[in-house]
Amino acid sequence: MIDAVTLTAVSEGLIAVVVAVPVVLVAGGVAIATRRRGGADGSPTGPGEVSGGGVAVAERPQPADAPVAAVVTAESGVEPGGVPDTPSTPEVEPATYRGRLGKARGLLSGYIGAVRAKGRIDAATWDDLEEALIRADVGVGATDVVLDDLRGRVKAGAIPDADALVEALKADLVEMVTNPASGLAGVGSGHTSATDGGPPEGEPARTVDVWLFVGVNGVGKTTTVGKVATRLSRAGTPVLLAAGDTFRAAAGEQLALWAERAGADIVRGSEGGDPSSVVFDAVQRAASRGLPLVLADTAGRLHNKVNLIEELRKIRRVSDRPPGRVTEVLLVLDATTGQNGLAQAKVFLDAVDVTGVVLTKLDGTAKGGIVVAIQRELGLPVKLVGLGEGPEDLIDFDPRAFVEALF
Repeated sequence: MIDAVTLTAVSEGLIAVVVAVPVVLVAGGVAIATRRRGGADGSPTGPGEVSGGGVAVAERPQPADAPVAAVVTAESGVEPGGVPDTPSTPEVEPATYRGRLGKARGLLSGYIGAVRAKGRIDAATWDDLEEALIRADVGVGATDVVLDDLRGRVKAGAIPDADALVEALKADLVEMVTNPASGLAGVGSGHTSATDGGPPEGEPARTVDVWLFVGVNGVGKTTTVGKVATRLSRAGTPVLLAAGDTFRAAAGEQLALWAERAGADIVRGSEGGDPSSVVFDAVQRAASRGLPLVLADTAGRLHNKVNLIEELRKIRRVSDRPPGRVTEVLLVLDATTGQNGLAQAKVFLDAVDVTGVVLTKLDGTAKGGIVVAIQRELGLPVKLVGLGEGPEDLIDFDPRAFVEALF
């Protein structure tokens, strides 16, 4: 064995100390032996397993044997099941339509600028506006309706020039995306809080509102449930989460992390279990705890539409059993899919009575006109839009602010 030595190198005024490790000469060759620190690897204990096809309830704070994904901490960074925590980001300005819809505005700005620059209204003006609206994914039907209305008003002399035409276009679009039912349902109108000690003896339990989130996998459905939970919790409304997507293992783990961040309870079932029983047990749990609202995630598999539709219909029926009542069925759509999202949406309209749309990733697409197409083609109000990755970036839909940001 050759004793360890210390070498000191001096380069450009910096001193680097290199410690040699023990070296063993073997048959004329050299084997370098490194010393590793022993002991445990410090990784957190993995989550317990749910067995027997039953439903597990994870409360806050979590007991050591809770059958949910282990909580991600600042030290561990990643939950043992492989679901990464939301990366920490520096504090940013609140999400605004004007600040986050740059891609959509960039697509329209060239056309609108050309229309304004000419001043007069001619055939090229209508061509520019038609191309702009089609490319923004407003849809052919909605584009024809808007332009026909504007042409009639121009002929009648109500719109004298290009600037007035652009303002009239904006007003028409605001009207098209305005829906009186765009607000989220109120929570807990018939609710008894936990501090009330429940209803008086002999009286039925108060109702628990249920919001179902539906949509295909990959649109951000589970994340949306978590963001809504965080938003409501911060506003002082306690919620309970139901991991009703039992066919995608990562969905339950992901939702458990959101429950932890929101300080909410979560009910999970075994992988491949009956999602209806998960939602039903979540409602019962919420009623027993005096919680006013259950937010339920659901599966979004489209490989077998018949099974999916029947599953969602069953979830809807079970969720409406006392003490539960379904007050929102929110269809989550990915704005970047454009018109393709409308075809997906119709599958869910056939399954359940959708009450509104949550449009995710609106900041990531130039086709902001999809909002117009959704309201016109589906007859559904857009209630929430995602303008970023953080919980605070899921905001109420504001028709006027949205249209102004596009122009």
